[in-house]
Amino acid sequence: MADEGDNESQCDERENSRERSDEIMYRLDDTPPIHLSLFLGLQQVMMTIPGTLSIPLILSELLCADDPAPVRARLMSIAFFMCGLATVLQTTVGVRLPIIQGGSHAFLPPVITMMALERWRCADDPTGGSDGGWMERMREIQGNLMLASLTQVVLGSTGLLGFLLRFIGPLTIAPTIALIGLSLTGVVTRLAHVHWPVAFLTIALVVVFALLLGRYNQPVPVWTRQKGCHFTRYPLLQLFPVLLAMSVSWLTCYVLTATDVIPNNVTHPAYLTRTDTRLHVIREAPWFTFPYPFQFGMPTISAGGFLGMLAATLASIIESVGDYFAAARVSQAPAPPSSAVNRGIAMEGVASIVSGMVGAGHATTSYSGNIGAIAVTKVASRRVFHTAGVLLLLCGVFGKVGAFFTLLPEPVVGGAMATMLAMVTSVGLTTVMYANMSTLRNLAIFGLAIMLGLTLSPWITENPDTISTGSLAFDQILIVLLGTPMCVGGFIGCLLDNIVPGTSEERGLVKWRVNAMKSGTEESPRKLYDIPYISNVIRKVPMCSFVPMSPSYRERDCSSCWPLGKKRKWDLKEQNVNENGHAEELKEMPDSENVAANTEPV
Repeated sequence: MADEGDNESQCDERENSRERSDEIMYRLDDTPPIHLSLFLGLQQVMMTIPGTLSIPLILSELLCADDPAPVRARLMSIAFFMCGLATVLQTTVGVRLPIIQGGSHAFLPPVITMMALERWRCADDPTGGSDGGWMERMREIQGNLMLASLTQVVLGSTGLLGFLLRFIGPLTIAPTIALIGLSLTGVVTRLAHVHWPVAFLTIALVVVFALLLGRYNQPVPVWTRQKGCHFTRYPLLQLFPVLLAMSVSWLTCYVLTATDVIPNNVTHPAYLTRTDTRLHVIREAPWFTFPYPFQFGMPTISAGGFLGMLAATLASIIESVGDYFAAARVSQAPAPPSSAVNRGIAMEGVASIVSGMVGAGHATTSYSGNIGAIAVTKVASRRVFHTAGVLLLLCGVFGKVGAFFTLLPEPVVGGAMATMLAMVTSVGLTTVMYANMSTLRNLAIFGLAIMLGLTLSPWITENPDTISTGSLAFDQILIVLLGTPMCVGGFIGCLLDNIVPGTSEERGLVKWRVNAMKSGTEESPRKLYDIPYISNVIRKVPMCSFVPMSPSYRERDCSSCWPLGKKRKWDLKEQNVNENGHAEELKEMPDSENVAANTEPV
């Protein structure tokens, strides 16, 4: 009997350990120790730098400078600086979710199109590729980027985007988030195909550290005044699975490079696995630099360039909204209210305007891979992401520091991205659990959104000439929007979910709003997204409740303004959500009332 009791207690302990392994270790408002925040922030930085690094490398070639090496080093420092500044702004006064801001690749297609125009072609450059020539091209990119980003600020600050969120439910969010991960499989393949064994080693290490050994505490040497040097148990592998996996794989690549197992031949497929392929970047990078506005001269604008940048901005907005909900979900936090989403989009626009001013040549946007890292590391603390932002700022100011991380081999980055994007895809797919997926309506909507996002967008990207409306600027907008899987999948899901008849319970709106009310902390959902220090002051000003970015903002009911809104209103009146988050039938409800007062449209 005693043995049976011991077995049962052991089973209970294992079950409790399994449940604890699914819980976030550091939530949004938690503050890890300084040394832990430093290493956890470094882990996020290592996930960010490779993706941002590719943009300055491409831009330096498009600008047609005589000597691209110093231009590349200069742009790299500016890019890292802006990523750090945007991250600090977003996590402090923006959406306030644990999100890393990195360089947006969505802005490269319009830049490439602009530089392909007769005026900017390298062969026709009257200056012969001098500094004045490449700076003139950069000024054209800067002006159009700033003007397009101003549109993003307007969308967020006026509340138009938050208003549109009332028509977005699980069948819109799920395909949008899932396609963020699925659409980047090509990027993972391009990085990992250089040396698949190294990529698989990184994936295997992340799985072993996070899933197999992460639930156990490892002995770690520490020192205290009372006990001196001794060992204590700490969840080291659970907190740093990505950092440790990338470090071990990086060290393996160094050994293979030192022993010449990987050939030192540029034409060899595995050449980029070597750790000495980018030593010239360290040599070219300055020791110290500080970006300042209009350092390349006053920006210029053009109609075609602006419309191309505007299309990339719209695509970036849609992707960022999906990232916000994904970050909230993996952080076990309530869905962000419309005021937080408005601030997040507006703050991305502000950061992109500053990015244009200092000459980064690209906007900043949310990085999906870092959101997946939260699901693996169980760390969602804002303090960690503040630290990551500061580290990125230092990488931009101290050029040699940022250049050091460029030595990270591509297959190591590819393996880490594979695990992170897999988590993002899974988060998106699990969002459909709020809807009734046993009905043909929901199955068809979700399936079509995923299928068209995976098929139409790649085909448009590979065959841009098939779109010909007679207007080059409008063609460019359609190519960028239709070539972005998140835009296609999210639009199809939102359109069909709002025009195909279905009850609010079938569509998952009731459970979705219950999830928006729940919080992983004792604070209310709105306080979790408050702006530090000033939110209490703002709430005392009645007029602030009309400001879309204000923490006290309350959306006004316009459901009776159009027939579709009336139908949604009557559907929602069928259900009510009480304070405990349970759906219950309404016996009577006047026509003038909306959904229960304690629910908020998402």
